[in-house]
Amino acid sequence: MSYLGVGVSPGNVPVNHGTILRVIDRRVRLAELVLRCLICLFGVLAAVLVGTDAEVKEIFSIRKKAQFTNMKALVFMVIANGIAAAYSLVQLLRCVVSMIKGSVLFNKPLAWAIFSGDQVVAYVTLAAVAAAAQSAAIAKLGQPELQWMKICNMYGKFCTQVGEGIVSALLTSLGMVAISCISAFGLFRLYGGNNTKTCAR
Repeated sequence: MSYLGVGVSPGNVPVNHGTILRVIDRRVRLAELVLRCLICLFGVLAAVLVGTDAEVKEIFSIRKKAQFTNMKALVFMVIANGIAAAYSLVQLLRCVVSMIKGSVLFNKPLAWAIFSGDQVVAYVTLAAVAAAAQSAAIAKLGQPELQWMKICNMYGKFCTQVGEGIVSALLTSLGMVAISCISAFGLFRLYGGNNTKTCAR
């Protein structure tokens, strides 16, 4: 029985698998659209929360300002989430145009490009979250062995806002992981059979 063509059920009743394929494709594209919207939203939110965060304290009559540029891991996270948001916006526009036209992706080079882009952005955002979370843990807990003090005891507001940014960045990276799975499905379904294009049309 063909998966994509008109097959025959065990009861010898004709089944149109092309219609099922179109329904699945529409649901997958809708899920991709929603996920890319969320990634764009959380990516911008993470970049803004961390990028605009600053707190000034006076220590022994010396004014000290805490900001995200003081920690390279936070700078990396802001840049990574900005890239993820911009990339998701471009892909979001592609999804909208594809849904309006009602077209299905059959271009293998384009599918490979989307899959590769999603993979790269997913890995970059995950690495950025991991680095920022480690730096935040040191700032919160300190490192007694190296005589590193707990920075968050002095800059409470700064640390709280950074924590909110890290949570948003984590949601962005998880969304990118989910999107990578969807793009993998969209790519490897093209290798499921030679008659995929004909039947879906």
